[in-house]
Amino acid sequence: MQSLPEAKKRKILGCVCFATALMAGAAAMADDACPNRGELDMSYCDANKDLVADPPTDPKKFRNPGTLVFSFTPLEDPSVYEKVFDPFIKNLSQCSGKKTVFFSVQSNSAQIEAMRSGRLHLAFFSTGTTNFAVNVAGAVPFAIRADDKGPHGFNLIVITRKDSPIQKIADLKGKKVAHTSPSSTSGNSAPRALFPGMGVTPEKDYQVLYSGKHDQSIMGVLSGDYDAAPVASDIFHQMAKRGVIKEDDFRIVFTSAKFPVNSLAYAHDLEPGLRDKVVKCVYDYKFDSELSKGMEGATHFTPITYQKDWAIVRQVGETAGETYGRAGFEKERAKEEAARAKKQ
Repeated sequence: MQSLPEAKKRKILGCVCFATALMAGAAAMADDACPNRGELDMSYCDANKDLVADPPTDPKKFRNPGTLVFSFTPLEDPSVYEKVFDPFIKNLSQCSGKKTVFFSVQSNSAQIEAMRSGRLHLAFFSTGTTNFAVNVAGAVPFAIRADDKGPHGFNLIVITRKDSPIQKIADLKGKKVAHTSPSSTSGNSAPRALFPGMGVTPEKDYQVLYSGKHDQSIMGVLSGDYDAAPVASDIFHQMAKRGVIKEDDFRIVFTSAKFPVNSLAYAHDLEPGLRDKVVKCVYDYKFDSELSKGMEGATHFTPITYQKDWAIVRQVGETAGETYGRAGFEKERAKEEAARAKKQ
């Protein structure tokens, strides 16, 4: 077979290049069609400026999974909460008409990646992680646990052992202090934002050691691995109620103003009919005694919006120098992985 004349080759090559340019232009036009994105990943759009990803405009991009996958905030022993949430999951399966399963995650970044990739459809994200989940994974927070007095919240508390000489924040100077993970609000961002105003700057005045999780910080303080730790008050009290720790073994040397607790969020691309059904099922659900006990006496879920209810969390993060887009997430994930590797 004879080779093509050079002129013919150039013509074909020119057509290919032109077609490639057209496709690139079309992709750019598709990106430009989004009037507002904010800190959201390029995969998402926020045309109504409510800070969360809009549903896809192309119906073919909606997800209608055969099985709904649900996860809870990563903790030391996920099986504890798998059991606690079993009645909720069974109710959701019956109410939504979709089989629902519990998915254990070992880290905040793994949980975010699971939703981003479409493997996770409904999840509790910790307070600080919610920001990354919204921007990187397209999560849409819609509910928070509550009781008759209203939505639950938590305080940043700083704990030490009861026999520790640490009595106040200033005493943290020169100590080994456990922060939970880089994406945590109470376990990292809030201390970095609040402590300098009290005369103590993390990293500069005390050594920061990432424990990975709130319960690991608490147990590390108890065992003497850390001198102190900023943790979420709700997790601390939950562990005491479950008999994992005794509050009398600790001293609380600081308590902050209240923050919202972990958010319940759905994936932005859930098929609208399924999404609305899931949301209604969640709002209508009344906690049984075990779930209420595990959720600090909460009795039901109540509606929230990320724009309004997470404003204080974003403010603390920004004060601490955090950014919640993809670059910030990759930076925090690297820190999280380095902390895990160091512990192994």
